[in-house]
Amino acid sequence: MLRDAVRSLAEAKIAPYAAAVDEEARFPQEALDALVANDLHAVHVPEEYGGAGADALATVIVIEEVARVCASSSLIPAVNKLGSLPVILAGSEELKKKYLGPLAKGDAMFSYCLSEPEAGSDAAGMKTRAVRDGDHWVLNGVKRWITNAGVSEYYTVMAVTDPEKRSKGISAFVVEKSDPGVSFGAPEKKLGIKGSPTREVYLDNVRIPADRMIGEEGTGFATAMRTLDHTRITIAAQALGIAQGALDYAKNYVRERKQFGKPIADFQGIQFMLADMAMKIEAARQLTYAAAAKSERNDPDLTFHGAAAKCFASDVAMEVTTDAVQLLGGYGYTRDYPVERMMRDAKITQIYEGTNQVQRIVMARNLP
Repeated sequence: MLRDAVRSLAEAKIAPYAAAVDEEARFPQEALDALVANDLHAVHVPEEYGGAGADALATVIVIEEVARVCASSSLIPAVNKLGSLPVILAGSEELKKKYLGPLAKGDAMFSYCLSEPEAGSDAAGMKTRAVRDGDHWVLNGVKRWITNAGVSEYYTVMAVTDPEKRSKGISAFVVEKSDPGVSFGAPEKKLGIKGSPTREVYLDNVRIPADRMIGEEGTGFATAMRTLDHTRITIAAQALGIAQGALDYAKNYVRERKQFGKPIADFQGIQFMLADMAMKIEAARQLTYAAAAKSERNDPDLTFHGAAAKCFASDVAMEVTTDAVQLLGGYGYTRDYPVERMMRDAKITQIYEGTNQVQRIVMARNLP
């Protein structure tokens, strides 16, 4: 029922704008409005804070179905979870009430600020500082590659509170867009997901109350890593949706396209390509859903399975979208058809929330 509802909404209210959103590199406001109107923009927020209280698998299905028609739009529910999960996992009751309510209502979006110009895969090497000043903290630094920056009202920011302790000297804070000293860089000009703004976030003497710290001092990096264990699965879901959308389009195309007097779907070479695409997508789906179940239960082997799902599903998305372009031939290479956009969008799923090389390091360290 959930899948049917999200698919109908996505096809009616999101798909018609997907090409224009990509072409104009603009935020998919129509998608946000449709998702908020149907309470699908942040389904993971618990009921006690006004949310739908959806479990990890339901959240995955929402993201997958939105990504099937528009990857940029799927970053609305995905990044709302990424940005707010540190608050859910480690925040005080006051923090949860203050920030999860507006998120659940659709009055605000949440972004996640971990990466920096010199701290990508080595996130613990960050330079952003937070210095205690009475009952406040003062933050200074630059965060890079921040999804939905400038659109989101709230930001979970990781900052160094004790430089001597490396990862154990990092703390997490909630920063608001309206806090004095917060500003944003120009939107990055990207290969794909062009409808999701990616910008730098500048923190220039941003003074925030001490109660905006998420969890205890020095626990920010551990919270960030715990968050990624859960949210890598949402990237797997996004990759899965992109791949499914590409397969669906290619499948219909080859049934209609005729060469040598018959539909190209009748040729065994084409059938084998479609079979391989479908098989890989189904394997990715099973891995992703199993990882979502582990996320919901907080299983001890979640770290391995979250990394495996993200890595495998994103590799599949890149393969499947590339094959979809091939199946459409010259048409696949033009913007008149959606598979070239899907191929461009798929690429980022192998990079963000930890590159697939980093996922393999994580898996190797957590072999079951």
